[in-house]
Amino acid sequence: MTISHLLSPLPSLNFFQTGTLTLTGRSSSSLPINPNPQFSKPRLSRERAATLVLQSKKNDDSVEASDRIFSAFCYFYPFFDGVQYGKFIITQYEPFQILIQPLFPAIKAFKSFPFSGFLIFLTLYFVVVRSPNFSRYVRFNTMQAIVLDVLLIFPDLLERSFNPSAGFGLDVVMSLDSTVFLFLLVSLIYGFSACLFGLVPRLPLVADAADRQVL
Repeated sequence: MTISHLLSPLPSLNFFQTGTLTLTGRSSSSLPINPNPQFSKPRLSRERAATLVLQSKKNDDSVEASDRIFSAFCYFYPFFDGVQYGKFIITQYEPFQILIQPLFPAIKAFKSFPFSGFLIFLTLYFVVVRSPNFSRYVRFNTMQAIVLDVLLIFPDLLERSFNPSAGFGLDVVMSLDSTVFLFLLVSLIYGFSACLFGLVPRLPLVADAADRQVL
């Protein structure tokens, strides 16, 4: 390689005059260059866009209205079955009387039959929870209401075995009954409202047991 070859001029750029890139040196070639390149933007077909919109709506509204309503009303079952635990708090506080008063006809009808709670339990468990014809959303909320009703056995047994008429024992019973009633009332409001919006209410001490029963 000679010294003159090393000192040869670098390729010159002649772009702004001709609009082409010219390389001069040992070899030359001309490459056309567009000074204002435009790149095509990817477009989403109408069919694909409509499909995405439908899928988005389906995911946002995945629970049917009938499933919501049925699941919401299931939470009245444990509340009606355990409303007697509110006898102290309802008689002492008028807001609770106003809140419960619209439900008095339904509660009276529920309590008028001696085995209504047990028959409803059998119907909900074997006809709804164990049936594949209902969605898992309905079966879970139904089972959660059933488990909540089953838990009422414990305060009932405690009240039957320990039934004081006055003194400190009566205060303990009143506090226990009022706590059970408030828990049932909160569970009813929370479960009913959540189901109406298509959400999944998970009650403490109840949701895990319901999950194990619903396949």
